[in-house]
Amino acid sequence: MEERQSSSVRAVSLVMVITLLGKVLGLLRDRLLTTSYGLGMESNAFLLASRIPRVFFDVIFASAIAACFIPVFTRYLSRQGRRAAINFSGNFLTVVALVTLSLSGVGMLLARPLVLLMGDGFDPATVELCTHLTRILFPTVFCTGVAFTFVGLLQSLDEFNIPALISSVSNGFIILYFLTLNDRFGIYGLAAAYLIAWALQALVQLPALKRKGWYYLPDPRPWTQGMREVLVLVLPAMVSTWAQPINLVINARFGSHLLGGDGASIIDLANNLYLIVAGVFVLSITNVIFPRLSRLEEAADQTAFRDTLRTTLHGCLFFVGPMTAGLMVISRPLIDLIYGGGAFDSQSVDVTARALFFVSLGMAGYGVQNILSRAYFARHKGGVPLAASCASVAVNLAACMALTGPLGVTGLALASALASTVNALVLLAFLRREGAPVLDRAFLLDMGKVALASLLMAAAAWGTLQGVSGLLDGAAGKLLRVAAPTLAGVAVYFVLAALLRLPELRLMWNKLRERGAD
Repeated sequence: MEERQSSSVRAVSLVMVITLLGKVLGLLRDRLLTTSYGLGMESNAFLLASRIPRVFFDVIFASAIAACFIPVFTRYLSRQGRRAAINFSGNFLTVVALVTLSLSGVGMLLARPLVLLMGDGFDPATVELCTHLTRILFPTVFCTGVAFTFVGLLQSLDEFNIPALISSVSNGFIILYFLTLNDRFGIYGLAAAYLIAWALQALVQLPALKRKGWYYLPDPRPWTQGMREVLVLVLPAMVSTWAQPINLVINARFGSHLLGGDGASIIDLANNLYLIVAGVFVLSITNVIFPRLSRLEEAADQTAFRDTLRTTLHGCLFFVGPMTAGLMVISRPLIDLIYGGGAFDSQSVDVTARALFFVSLGMAGYGVQNILSRAYFARHKGGVPLAASCASVAVNLAACMALTGPLGVTGLALASALASTVNALVLLAFLRREGAPVLDRAFLLDMGKVALASLLMAAAAWGTLQGVSGLLDGAAGKLLRVAAPTLAGVAVYFVLAALLRLPELRLMWNKLRERGAD
């Protein structure tokens, strides 16, 4: 058991570091966008235009690749051998490529209605610009479909580092555009740079696939048993993963009516930063664990499946608890550091920071829902995530309608946090009803310790922030107001976690002692 945990920790840790690099570059990319364009017509149009193809892809294919391809590919590997698995993957890639190409064409034709659907509060000039940018960006659906299929292949073959690296490649290319060509080609050139960057995500994985012995050779009979299995799994999986893209559509539509259309960009920037912080940990964990859960389910090793799920949830919440508290404390200085300056003025910083503060309340829900939904998909039970997703969308829509009027963008942020939390609670309720002994008394006691340590950490971080505010001006002052509370909070949290005897500290300490002995 401990050896399995140690192996998972090593894999997750390396993926986490690589993912963190991509997220840092993503933050730099977003900072260059806000300082170059601020809040206004061009940034509002571009952020929505880049979101629309992403929503289309998430609705149609993210579920098929994440939830359906990996379990079926894993089954082929274990039962029919590598050649049969590779043939199935070729069929799957062909279908993904053909459908995403068709979808890209349809999206380009329907760009204007889609912009009006998601940004009906925009003025005519913003709608016109957003329509042109959407047409340029829609082929990213094809690029992303191919890239995500390659990611699923590599993860199924126990290669996690290259898939984690692809965002660094794409973000690095976009940053290069900002630094060299943005002044010359402007927002249209930026859209073209995004398209090229997404194509690079697929291309950089080809050498790793070749090293793993993969080649493109679809079965001459395209509708094999594997493709039929995918079709059986895909509908409930697809609908169950609609929650996040549909909630993005809902939030964008409500946000386009706030602050002259800037509300859509504000909630988008806050969500991006929130997902970057949460995604470093949560997605690193789920991307490593999901193929393992699929293999354990295939081997009918329910004890190992349950232990892996429990360890994963425990470790995720161990990190997400303090991250939530810390992000809320430093929301204003963090937004100022990353987005502030240039065209992004103090008022823009304030309202975006408030959105980040409240959207952070959903981080634990986001982590739990990602892990549990993957566990259900690994067991081919898509109906449970489907029910949780429907509840999430209903709560988000109702909360947006109730809170946006009195609270503005803050209401949108609260609605987003509530939706993530409800999704997780529904999944936990089903888990409890199935009698799975994951959330036992010891687990809940540990989560109480995490909550206590997180609150005390937040108090230490807040006190440190008050102490360093005003000490330095300019970029150095911005960095100090983020770094000092963060370091103080991390130190306090880990000391408290050690005093409270949380198991993650013992595992980390054992790993350090092993390395010291080597």
